[in-house]
Amino acid sequence: MLAEIITIGDEILIGQIVDTNSAWMAGELNNIGIRIKQISSVSDDRQHILTALAEAAGRADIILITGGLGPTKDDITKKTLAEYFKAELVENKDALANVEHIFSRYNRPMLDVNRLQAQVPENCEVILNKNGTAPGMWFNEEGKIYVSMPGVPHEMMYMMEDEVIPKLKSSLKLPVIIHKTILTVGEGESYLADRIADIEDALPPFIKLAYLPKLGQVRLRLSGYGEDEAVLKEKIEEFAAKIVERVGNVVAAQEDIPIEKAILNYMADNNLTLSVAESCTGGYISHLITQHAGSSKVFFGGAVSYSYELKESLLGVKKETLARFGAVSEETATEMVEGALRNFKSDYAVAVTGIAGPDGGTADKPVGTVWVAVASADKTVVKKLTFGNKRRQNIERTAISALNMLNTLLHNSGK
Repeated sequence: MLAEIITIGDEILIGQIVDTNSAWMAGELNNIGIRIKQISSVSDDRQHILTALAEAAGRADIILITGGLGPTKDDITKKTLAEYFKAELVENKDALANVEHIFSRYNRPMLDVNRLQAQVPENCEVILNKNGTAPGMWFNEEGKIYVSMPGVPHEMMYMMEDEVIPKLKSSLKLPVIIHKTILTVGEGESYLADRIADIEDALPPFIKLAYLPKLGQVRLRLSGYGEDEAVLKEKIEEFAAKIVERVGNVVAAQEDIPIEKAILNYMADNNLTLSVAESCTGGYISHLITQHAGSSKVFFGGAVSYSYELKESLLGVKKETLARFGAVSEETATEMVEGALRNFKSDYAVAVTGIAGPDGGTADKPVGTVWVAVASADKTVVKKLTFGNKRRQNIERTAISALNMLNTLLHNSGK
């Protein structure tokens, strides 16, 4: 069963907003056995939308559409759908009652343009919007299912979870899709592929292995497709166990989570704590950690110490060290991480100092020069890294490199 996702809106095409809807919807559909054939973003243009719908119907069984359902003149999706299905727009009583309820709840007057939200193509089944005024619309035409939903993420998500997904599951006979993800760090995909080549060659035809690299990490994703869920689970686990046994030295997690979440889980399970000392990343490492619920069980906090003065006062870096070696040096990184351990009283610490760019480099310390240190009470590891001249990329790569080093130290310590 194949689906296509179409997001509508000029704001997506000019980069004003990021299309997060498609990624979320794709994950939810995949969970129930519906595979995505294509994802498209189109402009608020009648002909562009009509063409996209017709082309999608030639590729997919289910077409999901978001965006363009607002009350203003630039929102043309509903009218265009009516044209596509050769249907008249009619006022739906349930949709109107929903709009009236929302305006009364907030004690606001309802304008004529808001009443128009209750108009829908006559051949659709209305999906009420519990979080907004624009109703969703379900069409079943010539064996194809079309579902149009608002582009506002929280409105679309609730509609998908409460109405669309259950209706798809009850209406269709769907296959089983099972994924198993193994997160590895510190080894490139070509080296991993070479190490597990015989295991990959032995996979049955209904299981595929994908290599998903990203900044010092590679996710190995086993995907099984079929009708028998028990058989798929058994085979996926069998081959996942073989892979983990073969490359266990670089495995950080056996689920689809980012490296910082894998570290948090491991440290929480072992009652370990963490602090940070960030310079060139400006708090980005702390952000990665604290975006996860439950991080307070592990993460004490730390210092964003850009200046020499804060490196000295908060972390205890010696004035002489900074004067002799500079902020971007092995010596300073070492004193930063050990100062974080000492002053913040955590079991482990991470410190980074570098030149993120695009300026500030010198002949002996060019832009992209970074020192990363990780430490426990028993061991300190410091490493020099050299990146390019893109500031944002340097910050991200520094953070991930620091987390990868911490993960290695944690697992090598045996705790």
